[in-house]
Amino acid sequence: MKILFTFGGLPHYYNLVLNRLNQVEGQEIVVIAPKSQGKSVGAGVHQTLDGVEFKVHFLEEYKTAWGKPFFKNFLETVEAEKPDVIVTIWPYILTFVYNPLLLWKIRSMGIKLILKEIPFNIPKFQEALDYYAKGGAVTETLNTELKPSSLAFKLKYSLLKYTYKRAFNMVDAHVDYTEEAIDVFGSYGVPKEKIFVIYNSPDTDIIFNERAKIEGLNTVLPDNPLRLLHVGRLVKWKRVDLLMDVFAKLLKKFPIAKLAIVGTGPELDNLKQQAKDLGIEESVEFAGAVYEMTQLGQYFNASLVYVLAGMGGLSINDAMCFDKPIICSVADGTEKKLVRDGYNGYIFKNGDAEDLYQKLESMMSNPEKTKEMGLRSGDIIKNEVNIHVVIKNYCEAFKYVMKK
Repeated sequence: MKILFTFGGLPHYYNLVLNRLNQVEGQEIVVIAPKSQGKSVGAGVHQTLDGVEFKVHFLEEYKTAWGKPFFKNFLETVEAEKPDVIVTIWPYILTFVYNPLLLWKIRSMGIKLILKEIPFNIPKFQEALDYYAKGGAVTETLNTELKPSSLAFKLKYSLLKYTYKRAFNMVDAHVDYTEEAIDVFGSYGVPKEKIFVIYNSPDTDIIFNERAKIEGLNTVLPDNPLRLLHVGRLVKWKRVDLLMDVFAKLLKKFPIAKLAIVGTGPELDNLKQQAKDLGIEESVEFAGAVYEMTQLGQYFNASLVYVLAGMGGLSINDAMCFDKPIICSVADGTEKKLVRDGYNGYIFKNGDAEDLYQKLESMMSNPEKTKEMGLRSGDIIKNEVNIHVVIKNYCEAFKYVMKK
């Protein structure tokens, strides 16, 4: 069985998942990705071809008549590869909606179509207009640029709602990160049996192997029993600014505490200036981008709590692989399966600095209990959400569509 994925790029973490899918007996993975910087990839996403074990076609993107990108020579590539299944994502699915000739040609070749979604940012059908009117269409810069009272808004988002409905129902199956997908896509009329919850995970086998290599090793940071850690791109919707505001307050009670920020992005200079303005620059450690797990893992090992103050996902899994308790709010849906409030971490009210402070203060006041919560994080990864579960669920979706 040959499965062709369309992606906006080749992020390092997902390459490892595709490698594992490519290793399944009887499966071959092919990817179409943008030849240059993809228009649907967020700022600062680390992409690489290192270690890739599957075939990649780099095609030029172009702007479609409906304003979203798609690939030049897509059909020619599909005809050459002859995949059994195409797995696509937003916004590429729109071309299958608005170009019925392309869809007909794909179908005439007997190719099955699967939509991959998160889907943390998709409203239920009945709630769509109200969701967007209240700013639901937030970007990583935290801008919405919506005027809900305008006729243009109502026309645009009514069209989007029915476009979603068409897209969600024309595919043969869905693969999604969270159980929430069943209710969300169900509201658009998608039968439950077409929805496969695959969950979201890095290659946990690699992480556990790398973790074993660095057991007891710390070459990246001085020892500190009260270090907080954030890992991720430095963009506005990660809300590192909120975390720093809260950390400044925590320092008054825990003056030895440190905050390590691993990552880079367009907000780096602003965050460094914020640290100076708050007078906490000596307690905040900006590590830059770190991708090698033997190094990144040392940051996890050297920290008490992993904090995700805004949007994110896989960094939660990574931290839990290193037995770290988690504090987060609304991430990308990944947290709903992984973080159990009061068990292996806490969920704070979205954007609420005081709630985040109270929960961090509680964890820092009792480090031993906090470490016990972290051990539960590791158990969740080992027993419930890991690379083996993700691959198994993907394969179930592939088998389902091939039987149709």
